[in-house]
Amino acid sequence: MGVLDRLVLSDTAWERMAPLIIGRPDQKGSTGRDNRMFVEGVLWIVRTGAPWRDLPEVFGEWNSVFRRFSRWSDKGVWRRIFDAMSDDP
Repeated sequence: MGVLDRLVLSDTAWERMAPLIIGRPDQKGSTGRDNRMFVEGVLWIVRTGAPWRDLPEVFGEWNSVFRRFSRWSDKGVWRRIFDAMSDDP
């Protein structure tokens, strides 16, 4: 069983959070590469408690993922997602 066999975002959950993120194709500015896989990578870090340097390559280069995570934190994206999804355990 590989990392891709253990992804956790359901299609329903992704549909709820996708409009809340930045870097979508329908927005001006740069588009994030594979937003859903990026969120899966962050969830992998949260679930495992692993350091960012141990992030499997399937999610992207660890430092790029970390920097993007930090940008989203600074812009309140994670707060918006948490507020919208907190009713769904």
